[in-house]
Amino acid sequence: MKGLQMDGIIREKARGLTFGDSGIDRLAEARGDISALAADPAARCLLFWRGALLVDGEHPARLGLDHPLLALSDQPLILLGQAASGPVFAQDISGWRPPEGAEEPPRHPAFTETQALTDLRAVMFGLTPEDGELTATARALFSWHHTHGFCARCGAASEIVQAGWQRSCPACGGQHFPRTDPVVIMLITSGDRVLLGRSPAWPEGMYSLPAGFVEPGETIEAAARREIREETGVAVGPVRYLGCQPWPFPNSLMFGCEGEALSEEITLDPVELEDALWLSREDLVQVFAGDHPAIRRPRRGAIAEYLLRNWLADRVD
Repeated sequence: MKGLQMDGIIREKARGLTFGDSGIDRLAEARGDISALAADPAARCLLFWRGALLVDGEHPARLGLDHPLLALSDQPLILLGQAASGPVFAQDISGWRPPEGAEEPPRHPAFTETQALTDLRAVMFGLTPEDGELTATARALFSWHHTHGFCARCGAASEIVQAGWQRSCPACGGQHFPRTDPVVIMLITSGDRVLLGRSPAWPEGMYSLPAGFVEPGETIEAAARREIREETGVAVGPVRYLGCQPWPFPNSLMFGCEGEALSEEITLDPVELEDALWLSREDLVQVFAGDHPAIRRPRRGAIAEYLLRNWLADRVD
């Protein structure tokens, strides 16, 4: 019985965290020549426009490679990998300019009635594990290409090669690869209370676990303690790694950690945080029920929600 209960907990956790590992074969060995994969009748393509994903109903639209929307881009296809149904690519049509005064988000005449552009975060919780991994990979790669069009060595315009997984400089021969920024996000507790913070730019009522970038030469544990101290003034003891989540907004890998506070007094860094507070389990129950008067429910599918939900259920492991 205990084994069955543990299996249920594992499945519940897997359902609650988006963009995880779904077992996609990324076909690295095929990136030098994708012609055979592109000729496969089962090949499909995900479409993005300025960071927004084309969905069909509640799921990412998977277009055939002959779809007219793909012709809106002059960039090569990006190979995402081998899905259960066949090869999957991605295309960015950010160069498409909707007519002046078009609705937001815009609609192209080639969209069907059920197709629309949407923020990936708005649909992330309902994605299958496979769709989550594919869409996160595509969005992160497009974000990297958008900001890395020029060689970091000589400044010349670089070119997309290796099916979107590399940029090559024709001037100096420099080779550049997608970057992923490591970020720590921390579940810091003191007895029956958890530390939450709020960025000045966030929507009203939005609080989350404190987070920050790992610096060069720094361990995950050291980064967690430093970020908490810098942003809130709270000292933290030993830190334990719990799990991670790719976060393609734009190119992060979130390392979830937990730690016990050694102090409780909060001294804000006003540049980083507008507010920080200690929230009791009872208040967090209200937050998750949507009944708290000041704090909205955390975004479902994000690692902050995942960590808080499992802490509330007393099953952080």
